[in-house]
Amino acid sequence: MPAQVTKPFQKSKPKLNTVKRIWSYLSTNFKLLLAVLGMVLASSLLGLLGPYLLGVTVDKYIVTKENTGIFVPILLLVGIYILHSVALWYQNYWMVGIAQKTVFTMRTELFNQLHRLPIHFFDKRQHGELMSRVTNDIENVSSTLNSSVIQIFSSLLTLIGTIVIMVWLSPLLTLITLLIVPIMFFGLKWITNRTGKLFKEQQRYLGDLNGYIEETISGQRIVKSFSQEEKVIQEFLDKSEKLKRAGYFAQTYSGFIPKLMNVLNNLSFAIIAGIGGVFAIQKMITIGTIVIFTEYARQFTRPLNDLANQFNTLLSAIAGAERVFDILDEELETWDEINSTVVQKVHGEVEFRNVSFSYEKGGNTIDNVSFHVDSGTSVALVGPTGAGKTTIINLLSRFYDPDGGMIFIDGIDSVKITRGSLRKNMAFVLQDSYLFQVSIMENIRYGRLNATDEEIIEAAKLANAHSFIMKLPNKYDTILKQDGNGISQGQKQLLSIARAIIANPAILILDEATSSIDTVTEVKIQEALQRLMNGRTSFIVAHRLNTIQQADQILVLDEGKMIEKGTHESLLQQKGYYHTLFNSQLKKKVM
Repeated sequence: MPAQVTKPFQKSKPKLNTVKRIWSYLSTNFKLLLAVLGMVLASSLLGLLGPYLLGVTVDKYIVTKENTGIFVPILLLVGIYILHSVALWYQNYWMVGIAQKTVFTMRTELFNQLHRLPIHFFDKRQHGELMSRVTNDIENVSSTLNSSVIQIFSSLLTLIGTIVIMVWLSPLLTLITLLIVPIMFFGLKWITNRTGKLFKEQQRYLGDLNGYIEETISGQRIVKSFSQEEKVIQEFLDKSEKLKRAGYFAQTYSGFIPKLMNVLNNLSFAIIAGIGGVFAIQKMITIGTIVIFTEYARQFTRPLNDLANQFNTLLSAIAGAERVFDILDEELETWDEINSTVVQKVHGEVEFRNVSFSYEKGGNTIDNVSFHVDSGTSVALVGPTGAGKTTIINLLSRFYDPDGGMIFIDGIDSVKITRGSLRKNMAFVLQDSYLFQVSIMENIRYGRLNATDEEIIEAAKLANAHSFIMKLPNKYDTILKQDGNGISQGQKQLLSIARAIIANPAILILDEATSSIDTVTEVKIQEALQRLMNGRTSFIVAHRLNTIQQADQILVLDEGKMIEKGTHESLLQQKGYYHTLFNSQLKKKVM
């Protein structure tokens, strides 16, 4: 596959650009949209025809007290309103389909985008807040598209048609009726200037609250362990209060719209009834015309009312869409760089040459680190917290790229190897092993999706996991709870090792894989890890030095610098930092 570079969209903050982008999704169903617009046009014309026919009937039959043939216009009115209802049904039915397809596409693109973004994007954001964009913000767009698009087009057509017919019947009475428009315009402008900001603020606070809820629920053990229930409840109340305040004012201001429109509607009716009555007495217009005008005046203010209400809904949807597009516009992790190499099989030779890196500007997390690892050998990374051990792993797996220096994999600069092909040759066994809410069989198969059941069972045996799996009620078909809850931490680690075995990696990453395991389980895990490490280049991050004594090479890090390098025996003979650290752990173990 040729290398490609994905260019991010420009940030689309202006509302017009956001509406254009939403339209780009809608327009993929252009033919069906035309059909919807046809139904909207038909329903609007039928809605205008009904009152006009009613006024004609009043003048021709009611005023003149002529009963002959009155059933004809009545039947026509019935037919008009039946067709009007049918047109409304079809336009809503088709529009719901278009809206759901549009939202499906947006949600799919957003979910795909989240899996293409670099790790540092997630490091700086609450996971619950991101979830809110996939759920709440997308759903906000969905509900608006389902109803508002049709309502806006229908209201515009009705408004234009109403004005045209009113001017045709009586330009003077139309002009008098339109005197309420400036009042309506300035009133709506005053309201919508406030609601737009408030709806955006409401969506932001909602995302923040969702993020906090997700964080506290995930950390319930910590919350309860430190008896911090009151603290998190108070913080929840503070965030909820901000959301309530923003929602209160957003809904209050938007709630002024129907009240304003109702007042103006009544005012319009009073003007038409009063002045129209005077005109009728002077024979300037007929009684039927007054009936038509009162109906059209109602139809005139109703679409304005609908437009105003839908405008607020639209502002809320735009606020949600902007948050979605913010993620879609994020700069992607460049999966296939120009002149990049797709490696099929990595042998595992690794070299760090004068590598420096910092997560934030102004400091070095690791500084000028150099080392060489032969294929099939093991290297342990040792040092205090914050020394840079995990950072080296992040750079090796290209979750981040170095700020300075170079990393070579089998003699190839790692930044010239596609991330996908590099990581297919790696496997990770981490301190906190994440398991999915599927069967044990599928959790192990996650390492290689085309693995057979027999291969998975063999991998489980090599990982010392087979015996405990066979004791479970449904054995390999046992569905794990979320994050593997329901089995012990040691058993989760054994499944992670089986998953790594099935992946058959050239480079193995063990990041504190036995740090939270009891001694008995640790023996099983160490046996499984030795089988897994055999013939593979292995990077081991460990605080417990007794687990890394057999490593071919030990790198000692402190404050981002590599201060010692050698085997366990050679480092003890140097009587430096490693010697001190090892003896201190040995004393603690004896005590």
